[in-house]
Amino acid sequence: MPQRPSLLDEFTYDCDGERLSAVRARAGTPAARATAVLLHGAGTGSKERLLPLLAAFADQDCHALSFDFSGHGRSTGELSELSLRRRFEQAVAVIDAHAGDGPLILVGFSMSGQTVADLVRHYGPRVAAVGLGAPGVFAAAAWDEPFGDGTGTFTKVLRAQGSWRDSPALSSFHAFGGRAVLVVPGTDTVIPAEVTAAIEEALCARAQYTRFELPHAEHKLGLWFRDHPEDGRRLVAELLKGLDDEGWSATRRWLAEVLPGNRTVRISRRLTGGWSSQMRELPLDDGAGLVLRTFVKPFFRRHAARMLAREATVLTLLAERQDVPAPRLVAVDAEAADCDHPSLLMTRLPGSVRVDGQDLARRLDLLAAQLVRIHEVVPRAEDRPRTYEAWTSAERARTPVGPVWERAVELIRRDPPPYEGRFLHRDYHPGNVLYTGEGDTLRISGVVDWVETSWGPADLDVAHCSTAVALLHGPEERLAFRDRYEREGGHGLLPDPDHLYWCLLDALAYAPDAAKLALPWRELGRTDLTPEVLGGRLAAYVQGLLERYGD
Repeated sequence: MPQRPSLLDEFTYDCDGERLSAVRARAGTPAARATAVLLHGAGTGSKERLLPLLAAFADQDCHALSFDFSGHGRSTGELSELSLRRRFEQAVAVIDAHAGDGPLILVGFSMSGQTVADLVRHYGPRVAAVGLGAPGVFAAAAWDEPFGDGTGTFTKVLRAQGSWRDSPALSSFHAFGGRAVLVVPGTDTVIPAEVTAAIEEALCARAQYTRFELPHAEHKLGLWFRDHPEDGRRLVAELLKGLDDEGWSATRRWLAEVLPGNRTVRISRRLTGGWSSQMRELPLDDGAGLVLRTFVKPFFRRHAARMLAREATVLTLLAERQDVPAPRLVAVDAEAADCDHPSLLMTRLPGSVRVDGQDLARRLDLLAAQLVRIHEVVPRAEDRPRTYEAWTSAERARTPVGPVWERAVELIRRDPPPYEGRFLHRDYHPGNVLYTGEGDTLRISGVVDWVETSWGPADLDVAHCSTAVALLHGPEERLAFRDRYEREGGHGLLPDPDHLYWCLLDALAYAPDAAKLALPWRELGRTDLTPEVLGGRLAAYVQGLLERYGD
């Protein structure tokens, strides 16, 4: 076992009726960059495993602090009497007494993933970065319950299927806007993969996020970093990247170089409604505005080079048209050669996304008319976008059980119907359209998010928008969008049985539920769109499609 670094200072702290054993490492310079607080996991976890990480932070001009929760390591108390609430309160007490008042870097392992989330909510903007090693999150009902002997209420809540889904930790991570590093071991028999995926999804909403993979490690990452100090130093380096700029130092430098006319950004503001990427409004000192798209999620970052290059090409093409109000391209770094993440900078269009019920009929008519004009774009052969990609298939569809779903899957188990190719937005729905005015002055002022632009049947764009309208506005509108499109002069939709294929192909991509599609809508105020509501609307929509277009 590695020897304990000599620079560590051990002390005790009386808190919560217990004497907590703690240790700190001081930066080599008086003005430390931040204080890192390292929190061990449950069971046999203790601060001893984290000593090399404390030293690594001190080597990078940060103070570092760790302690044993009561019932762990050298602290007094019984583990069975500990709870998530007491863990949080003990951490706050130690931080307030020994971490000064500067920026905090919170690093938590396993159960302390929940504690880090609680501390993020408590300390707010003071938290500059979070590091999470194979983290767990827990249901709100578990907060006050003692851990007990494995037969009590805490264990029952923990073992309830999917109980973690209502964890306040997820909303805390979703709101966090600093630097975030998620450490994922190659094998984890403790934390379900769906929990890790949900935490990653939440962190990607606002944070400057990095996924730090350790393919040969297992769940107990404190032991791994103790025995592999070089990986610990890499983790510390990741957490400290751009610390003073919330992890966005490289992107800020790039912006300074590409902004037109030596303009400067007054402040950045995150735009709501994005799902695949982070969107930020950048007001300039001359009153103009730009928008920065950044791909942070690992899946989309892997495909960002193609997606952003495609969007840059499309925005350049559409700049020549007056009837499709798209942003103007300013600059693109599709492969993150200069930015922290793949990024595209474009002009800010007027208007806002509207997903409520006000002026709904008029909005949907305008939505259909605008799609007709998009389908009228005829690019040169060299500018033609790639052929569409299907987002599901009969083999990949995951649907609820029942004859309606079985019938729907069976109807897409065929070759795609022949079609006349057209220019498709491919992700056209109310969340990607901006409006200005109201009543008689209501207008579409912008169509955004052109990363999926494709070549394919007009039916596919109509189908995708129809699915979204059905989920947003329910049974009354679920089958009417095709009619609106055709009244506005729609282009060559296929006969009913073939149109049904494209509608089902799109709808089944959101089974068994459409909660993920609705996340941006909920941010825009549609909190009524619960998983239960969306699941019911999707089922009603598929049933309606079969009744209208089926044989």
